[in-house]
Amino acid sequence: MPISLPDSYPRLVGDIGGTNARFAMQLSKGSPISEPIALPCSEFPGPAEAIQKYLELTGLPKPNWAALAFATAISGDILAMTNNHWKFSIRELGNKLAVSNLRILNDFTALALSLPVLRTEDLMTVGTGSPMSGKAIGLIGPGTGLGVSGLFPNPLGFTPIEGEGGHMTMPAFNEREAELIRLAKKRFSHLSAERLLTGSGLSLLYEVIAEANGVSHQSLPAHEISQRGVEGTCPLCKETIDTFCAMLGTVAADVALVLGARGGIYIGGGIIPKLGDYFVTSPFRTRFEEKGRFSSYLANIPTWVIRAPWPGLMGAANSLDDDAKQHGL
Repeated sequence: MPISLPDSYPRLVGDIGGTNARFAMQLSKGSPISEPIALPCSEFPGPAEAIQKYLELTGLPKPNWAALAFATAISGDILAMTNNHWKFSIRELGNKLAVSNLRILNDFTALALSLPVLRTEDLMTVGTGSPMSGKAIGLIGPGTGLGVSGLFPNPLGFTPIEGEGGHMTMPAFNEREAELIRLAKKRFSHLSAERLLTGSGLSLLYEVIAEANGVSHQSLPAHEISQRGVEGTCPLCKETIDTFCAMLGTVAADVALVLGARGGIYIGGGIIPKLGDYFVTSPFRTRFEEKGRFSSYLANIPTWVIRAPWPGLMGAANSLDDDAKQHGL
C-alpha cells in the first residue's frame, strides 16, 4: 500500500537580507508566488516574529513547507546574520513555524536558483557576448552585502554554488585604485570586496575619493551619492559611482574566470538595478573585459542586470520544488 505523504502546500518562501525580509506564499502546485511583502529586519527580534507579522498582514494560512534564504553563511544550527542583528537556532525556528519541511539556504544560492526561469523582460543586457549552453553561470550582486554565487550544469539541470565570495580581498586594477584601497584599509584589518561594493562601501568610496582629491565634502547617504552621480550634478559623486561600477567589473570578471562562467554573468542586489541605463554606459563592461590575455574570453561572456521584482523568492520556491521531487510529490 503506498505511503500517504502530507501536502506540501501552502509553501512559505523568504529572502532575508541585511535590511529587509521579503516573504511570499505559494498556495498550490503550479501557482505563482503570491502576496509578496518586504518587512524591515530592524523592527523584529528574529525571523519567527517577522513571519508571524507577514501572516497577520496577509491573512494567509500557516505554511506546511518553508524555504528561507538568508544573507549569511549557512553552517550548523545557529545562524547569525552578517549585516543585521538576527541570531537564532534553525531547529527552534522550525519548531515555532511547525512546518514539516524547512529549507534554509544562502540568499544568493536562492537567487542563483531563479536564473533559469527568468524571462527576457526580467533582464537588462550590458555589453555584448552570447551565452554558451551547458556552461557555468555566474552571479554577483551588491546591496547591503556583496553576494556571489553561480550555477554548475549537471545532467538534470544545474547545481547552485553556496559560498562567501563577497569577502575576497579587494584587488586594485590601477595605481588610482591602489591609492583608494590604501586609504580605505586604514579603517579595516582586511579590505574585502564587500567593504567597497555595497551601500556602505559606496559611502566609503565617496569619502576616500574626496580625501585622495584633497577636497571637502558633505556627508551623504549612499542613495543620494548614486542619484547625484547619475544625474551628473556632483562631480565627486559621479567619480564615486563610476569607480564603484569599474571595481564591480573587475570583481565580476574574476568571478567569471574562476567559474568558467561562459553561460553568462548575472548582476543582482539592490544597488545596480536602480542605476538603470546609466549602468549600461558606465565603466563596468569595459573593465569587465580588461583582463590582458583573457580579454577576448571575457568579451564573449554576456552580462545582465536582474530587474525582476522578487527573484530571490522565485529561487526559494524552486528549491522546494527540488525537495518535492525527492519526496515523490
